[in-house]
Amino acid sequence: MKLFGLNASKQFAADVADRLGVWLASHEERDFDDGEFKVRPLESVRGEHVFVCQSLSSSNGQSANDALARLLFLCGAAKDAGAEHVAAVVPYLAYARKDRRTKPRDPVTTRYVAQMFEAVGIDAIFTMDVHNPAAFENSFRIGKENLEAAPLFAEHFAPLASVAERTVLLSPDAGGVKRARAFRALLEGRCGKPVALAFMEKQRSEGRVSGELFAGDVEGAAVIVIDDLISGGTTLARAAAAALARGARNVHAAATHGVLAAAAAETLRGAPLESIVLTDTVNGVRQRGAFLGPKLRVLESAPLFAAAIERWLGGASGAALLDPD
Repeated sequence: MKLFGLNASKQFAADVADRLGVWLASHEERDFDDGEFKVRPLESVRGEHVFVCQSLSSSNGQSANDALARLLFLCGAAKDAGAEHVAAVVPYLAYARKDRRTKPRDPVTTRYVAQMFEAVGIDAIFTMDVHNPAAFENSFRIGKENLEAAPLFAEHFAPLASVAERTVLLSPDAGGVKRARAFRALLEGRCGKPVALAFMEKQRSEGRVSGELFAGDVEGAAVIVIDDLISGGTTLARAAAAALARGARNVHAAATHGVLAAAAAETLRGAPLESIVLTDTVNGVRQRGAFLGPKLRVLESAPLFAAAIERWLGGASGAALLDPD
C-alpha cells in the first residue's frame, strides 16, 4: 500500500500512517504564479493500493475548492500511473450539506462532488459523519465507508455521565435524533447508567435559524448537545440557552467537524457551555477554536481511519467498498 497526505492535511495523514506502521509516501505540490498548481506522486504506485488523505476544509489560505481539486488531481495522477485501487481518505467532506433541492433550481452539490470522484477514477472514499448518510449512500456510487465519531465522544463523556445525577443528550434538530440515539447506546454502555434524549426544532432559511419547539426533560441534568458540525455556532448557542432555561444543571457540546466559521468566535465565546468537544477532521481545528480557550477539547480521529483502512486491506469490508452493489 501507499499512503499520501496532501500538505494541508499532512499531520492527519502522518497520524494515520503512524497507526498503520507505514511511512507517508512522497509527493509534489507545486504552486504557479497564476494560482494554478500541480500535484503528483514522487514514487511508483503501479499495482499498489493507494490512499490519499485530504480534509476538504479551508486552511492556510487554501479554500475548500483548492483542497478538493488537489485531492482529485493527485488521485487521478495515481490512477493514471497504474495504481490498482485508489481510495480517498476524506475526514471532512465539503459540500455535503447541500444534498437536496429545497428551492427551485437548487444545486445538489453532494451528487456533483460524487461525480467528480468517479470521473478521476477513485475507487472508494473513507469519510466521517457525513451530514446526511442516506444522501451520501445514494450520491456516491463508488465504494464508501462513513465512519462515526460517537465512540470517541462516548469514551470522553463516560466519566461525566457516570457521576451526573442525570444525563440527557440533546439533538439541536429533529434530523439529528438518529445520531443522538446511536451515541446514547454507546454512552450507556460506557457509564452503565440510563441516558435520556431530547431534541429541538430547527428551521433554516437564507441563513436564519428559527424554531422554538423543545421536546424532553432536562431539569437538573448534565446536557450534551450532539451534532455533526459547528460552523457559525448559532444552532449550538440556541440549544445551550434553551436547555439552561429549562433547568439543565450544565451544558456541554460534541460535534464531529469544527468548521468554526468567522462568526463562530462572537457567537460561541459567550455561549453558556462548560466544554466544546470536537474531532480533528477539519484542518487546523485547534487554531480555529483558540478563542474557546480551555473549553475546547479535540479528539483524534486517526485511530478510527487507520482501523478502517486495516479492515479494507484485510478484506473485512473491502468487497463492500469496491463493489457497492
